[in-house]
Amino acid sequence: MSNTENKKESGLKKITGAIGGDKLILIGAIIAVFVLFTALNKNFLTLQNMINLLVAASLVGLVAVGHTYLIIAGQNDLSPGSLAAFSGVLAAVLLGKGLPLILAVVITLFGGVVVGLFNAWMVNKIKLEAFIATLVTQNVVRGFAYIMCGGKPVAIANKGFLEIGKARFLDIPLAVWLMLIAFVIFGFILAKTKFGRSVYAIGGSKEAARLAGLNPEKIIATCFIIIGILTALGGMVFASRMNSGQPAANVNLEFDAITAVILGGVSFAGGVGSMGGTILGVILIQAFNTGLIMVNVSTFWQYVARGALLLFALTSDYIRKERREKELLEASMRNIK
Repeated sequence: MSNTENKKESGLKKITGAIGGDKLILIGAIIAVFVLFTALNKNFLTLQNMINLLVAASLVGLVAVGHTYLIIAGQNDLSPGSLAAFSGVLAAVLLGKGLPLILAVVITLFGGVVVGLFNAWMVNKIKLEAFIATLVTQNVVRGFAYIMCGGKPVAIANKGFLEIGKARFLDIPLAVWLMLIAFVIFGFILAKTKFGRSVYAIGGSKEAARLAGLNPEKIIATCFIIIGILTALGGMVFASRMNSGQPAANVNLEFDAITAVILGGVSFAGGVGSMGGTILGVILIQAFNTGLIMVNVSTFWQYVARGALLLFALTSDYIRKERREKELLEASMRNIK
């Protein structure tokens, strides 16, 4: 092999090591999705559609940030779709009663905290599996959303609140900026702080984390509160964009978020993953969903396609888990020798 070929191979390994093999595969999948849907509809890659894609991704992105923490911690949450709808309705009802904008926003965010605490209570104190506990919350919160508004959308007239969905900075909608800020802040906390390391620790082994002096219940509760606040924020932004609080909105939001997180390399078994991977996962799933709509795939087949994408994400996670376990076993065998 020539020196030039050696240099190329060395450079390729450096790039793969810096970005990560899984992330490179994900970037390749994103490029393939963009190429496919651009070939099927030339308007897919226009600047306006890219902005629309990011706006549509903003709610999924905010929820995915919270899910990244939860899934790394070995937990899950099936209630974000219902909580987002509830938050939009709650804000609309409060504003309709004449409450000041700031107070309505604070009360709605507090509603997200309460839901997060309720989920954490069921998981930590009643010892329910997160899947079952949050399935309970999913139904209860959606029911309250319908009860508050009598099953009908609540129109919003508050100009300040409606501006949230219309405001732009550097010609980019506020909803997109909120998503990006959440990725940066919570990505930094996850990667660079003691709390972030604690989340990984309890996802790896709750008992080992407890023996190391950590409080798994407190960390899990914090993760549920984070996703509750982010979901409530996203629900309000969505309601502002729609000019109304809609109790039937955001069905299956949590499945898009979970799919994005798992596609991004977060292990469903807990203890592994990064916010960078989640960002790529959100871009991939939203590009996929937007592309299906733009090429006029029927709603029924969209459900099938999304289910297939979730299956692909879970299968990829299983393969990554098997590979990690094999590498650990090989490393331990080398140490024994």
